[in-house]
Amino acid sequence: MRRRIVATPAAWAVWGTVTLFFVGVAGVIGSVLVNSFATRWFDTWLPQGYTTEWYGQAWEEFTLLPVLGVTLVVCLLVAGVSVLVGVPAAYVLARRSFYGRRAVYLMFLLPILMPPIAYGIPLATVLYKYGFAGHLSGVVLANLVPSIPFVILTMTPFIEQIDPAVERAARMCGARTRQVFVRILAPLLVPGILAASILVVVRTVGMFELTFLTAGPDSQTLVVALFYSMSASGIRAQQSVDAMAVIYTAMMLVLLVVALRFVNPTQLVARVKEDPE
Repeated sequence: MRRRIVATPAAWAVWGTVTLFFVGVAGVIGSVLVNSFATRWFDTWLPQGYTTEWYGQAWEEFTLLPVLGVTLVVCLLVAGVSVLVGVPAAYVLARRSFYGRRAVYLMFLLPILMPPIAYGIPLATVLYKYGFAGHLSGVVLANLVPSIPFVILTMTPFIEQIDPAVERAARMCGARTRQVFVRILAPLLVPGILAASILVVVRTVGMFELTFLTAGPDSQTLVVALFYSMSASGIRAQQSVDAMAVIYTAMMLVLLVVALRFVNPTQLVARVKEDPE
């Protein structure tokens, strides 16, 4: 006997709201995508013609090649430093029991949970004071503040899934701490390190607030360059701005697809254990 599932009015309301939300988002993204190929689009449902010239104009007008180069360098530096610092710190938190560990976890959560603008302004003030802001180094240092805790919270569950007996067996065979970490743990943690690195790259590409507050004319990433192109004075074709936005969106989608290919979102839940009393 089949059971009929009858949705309640509340369920219909929720599904209707969700559907309207996604339809609205798809409409906004679709209009930007179509307009980036439009020759002329005024008071009609569809453009009068289509062209790809706006992408070439945006590439030259906004000098996207240097901007993409800066974005790539910033992402690689932030990801590399975050992994070098975050993985050993995650190992200590996963393997060592010490008083105040839960407080340390909460401290690492703050830069991730708080809005970047809340700590971005005082952070930018300090970086400007010591001459880092306005340069590539300032952008990298600012993005490390949320990226290193993110790597730590991402890698801790991966390390906790590895049986400590493997490390004890290696130590019994005469391996030192460095050898255990490099030869035993590192190969096992490659998927987690790769996943954390890709996710840090995704976050860095999309990090507007910290980059905007610390970037100079020669250290703007793509998201900051997109903001300046929209807010700069002068007459600019909306299609060229939309073409730049499509390039940025396509880059983010590619990074997200790659990230989801190598990481399971359920593994990103950091387990905060109670401190030993």
